[in-house]
Amino acid sequence: MAAIEEETAGVVQTFKDLFAGAAGGTAQVLLDIVKVRLQTTAEYSNALDCALKIWRNEGAFAFYKGTLTPLVGIGACVSIQFGAFHEARRRLEAYNAQHKVPHKDLSYAQYYLAGASAGVANSIISGPIEHVRIRLQTQPHGAARLYSGPIDCIRKLSAHQGVLRGLYRGEVITVLREAQAYGIWFLTFEYLMNADAFRNKIERKDVPGWKVAAYGGLAGEALWLWSYPLDVVKSKMQSDGFGANQKFRNMRDCFGQTFRREGFGGFWKGIGPTLLRAMPVSAGTFAVVEMTMRAMN
Repeated sequence: MAAIEEETAGVVQTFKDLFAGAAGGTAQVLLDIVKVRLQTTAEYSNALDCALKIWRNEGAFAFYKGTLTPLVGIGACVSIQFGAFHEARRRLEAYNAQHKVPHKDLSYAQYYLAGASAGVANSIISGPIEHVRIRLQTQPHGAARLYSGPIDCIRKLSAHQGVLRGLYRGEVITVLREAQAYGIWFLTFEYLMNADAFRNKIERKDVPGWKVAAYGGLAGEALWLWSYPLDVVKSKMQSDGFGANQKFRNMRDCFGQTFRREGFGGFWKGIGPTLLRAMPVSAGTFAVVEMTMRAMN
């Protein structure tokens, strides 16, 4: 009976984690088109030049290109991130207890592992969602555009070498980026929260909301600083042509060509607007998730 009650409690907690993550996911998108354009073309001298040219040549609504797909999927993505992270965390805690590890709490290496696991789980849906977004953000403007919208884009990408090699192009680099990014994201947040609780001799649930948001924002900055080159390669691969128009044979070739043509700086194009967006987005996500979890518990 006790085992059944424990299993039921675990299922209920998993649903709570998923719901909290979905709530936090509503706080995302925008400025992304500037990042992607800077990553995939040499047409712009800097972020401001990129934003001004998009405004002048394509209008204000251009900043929302490709946002419908991530807006629809963002709740699901963040739900998976937090649900998978807390499930991995619980399993690692059980492992520590079973093997009589001196401290039942996770080590920071284990926090990274739990976050990386969440990233891998998330990549299953974030890969195609981001591929469609990037295609819509980088396609020609006006009559020359290639896709009429997200559904048309999904259909045409799937027609190129099938779903796996078409719609899921760049999935390997997506998995690597997601694992590194979310390993760092959750590790940074948990470290800052635990350090605050220890320093002030309080329970984690008593850390004030403004600090939760601040630590979430710092975690967002760390996420991108430690994974951005992988994101650049992913964007290049997912905006690359098909057939005779394809420039990169694979992930390794994309890394090599980027370094030869642009040097190390090529892996950091667009980092400015990315970090500008990361702080409030990540702060809002963690604050909403943490407060939602506290309310439900």
